Amino acid sequence: MQPGDPALRQAHRLLRRIFPTAELVRRTEWSDSLRERAAGLWTDISWHLVVAEAGARVVGVATGNYLGNVNTAIVGYVAVAPSARRLGLGPKLRRRLRAIFRADARRILHRPLQAIVGEVRRDNPWLETLTRREHALALDFSYLQPRLRRDARPVPLVFYYESLDRVRRSIPATELRRLLYTVWRRIYRISRPLADPAFRHMLRQLEGRRRVGPLPSSSR
Repeated sequence: MQPGDPALRQAHRLLRRIFPTAELVRRTEWSDSLRERAAGLWTDISWHLVVAEAGARVVGVATGNYLGNVNTAIVGYVAVAPSARRLGLGPKLRRRLRAIFRADARRILHRPLQAIVGEVRRDNPWLETLTRREHALALDFSYLQPRLRRDARPVPLVFYYESLDRVRRSIPATELRRLLYTVWRRIYRISRPLADPAFRHMLRQLEGRRRVGPLPSSSR
């Protein structure tokens, strides 16, 4: 896909219908990522956009990044148009994204993918599916998505961790700190996370904790 591809505009337009503006990166971020790939600038990071089309119309979209420095992938957005929600496109898009992440890990590190992480709203029904069927941990701390626009504020979301090498009941706080920094610095392109009060707030929650487990409502 190229920066001027009509599917890129359609996919972002679909996300604008589903997600609040405060949670949505600008389309120029996607175009920048595609230009970086075309210029051969990617090393251990890879961004993906997967779309489902009905004719010439985009009816489903999933985005995500593979991060080689932590051998972990992060799901960005998954959305399906209301008219196509009975077609099972959501799970299909997630499976396709997962297969791409696994291929990234083999190609870049020559190792199996370690984990998939993501951010979801606490009331999102998919969160229960992740914790129940995929053995993901909805981690017990107050995660904040960085503000994506000058007039916005950080968005409180649930940060989940899905281990692919073994079932985990908790993860080390040091590992979580590195993941948070990587997500903010490399995914959201925040140049100085430690200078951001919201990022420092997350780190303060982890002070004195050796491990971070699931939210109480997510315990099994």
